[in-house]
Amino acid sequence: MGWYRNLTRRDFIKTAAAATVVAGTAACSPSKSPWRFLRVSEARTLAAICDCIIPPDSDPGAEWAEVVNYIDVQLCGPYRNLRSSYRAGIASLERTSQERFGKTFSSLSTDAQTSLLRDVEQGSAPKEIWTTLSPNQFFEMVLAHTMQGYYGDPRHGGNRERASWKMLGLSYPQIRGRARVSDVAG
Repeated sequence: MGWYRNLTRRDFIKTAAAATVVAGTAACSPSKSPWRFLRVSEARTLAAICDCIIPPDSDPGAEWAEVVNYIDVQLCGPYRNLRSSYRAGIASLERTSQERFGKTFSSLSTDAQTSLLRDVEQGSAPKEIWTTLSPNQFFEMVLAHTMQGYYGDPRHGGNRERASWKMLGLSYPQIRGRARVSDVAG
């Protein structure tokens, strides 16, 4: 009958495991890229967006805190269903930037980036460009993930060197589900 009927259970498990690894790496490890899912140009655009949302001042901004790394890691895990939304949203933002300013989003001045993102946030970007998802849906998604990457636990890929925790005056790593002895004894 079929060749698969001659497989032992052990051979089947080995084959299934190998296929899973190959399928997972093909989607989340582009060749010659430091990113798991994002293309280099997409990561550059996303870094500029994130830095507009949380700009550097006396404390590090989103780009320095590796928020894009957080988003990239999550797009290969829990946010994998948002991959096409990220690709479409970044491409639409770039087309809008090219149409309005003749430049890529990341090469715009901070004021021009802010102005363009304000239009995206308000949903007033060109409808003929934003056909896959609405501009404000894209903005809200990136805003939420930027906040998660900046303020979340560094073990998830963002908040480099606990930048936001230091900014907030948190001198210790967050411990969920239990009180620290020093907090209780206080």
